[in-house]
Amino acid sequence: MKARAHPLDPVVLIGGAGLTSAVLAEIDRGLKSHELIKVRVPCADRTKREVIFAEICSRTGAHPVQHIGKVLVLFRENPEPPPGAREESLRKKGRGR
Repeated sequence: MKARAHPLDPVVLIGGAGLTSAVLAEIDRGLKSHELIKVRVPCADRTKREVIFAEICSRTGAHPVQHIGKVLVLFRENPEPPPGAREESLRKKGRGR
C-alpha cells in the first residue's frame, strides 16, 4: 500500500477549522472514489496529527497505512466499483465499444 500511495497527491487538506463534518465528508468521497488517499494535516504537532489520524479512521472505517510528516495515508476497500468503472475496464481490455 505504501508503494501504491507514493506517487499520489493529497486529495484533502485539513485547514485551521480542524476535522469538521465537511472535511470528513470529503475524505469519505475520496475513499469511495480511490480507496487509497492522502490527507495533508498542516498542524505542527505530531501527537495531534496522530489523534486526527485515529479519529478519521474510526469515523470513516478506513485503515491507517502511513503517517509520514504532515501527510496521512488511508485505505478503505470499496466493495462496489464506481459507476462506469466496469465499462472502462472492459474498454481497456478491448471488449467494450
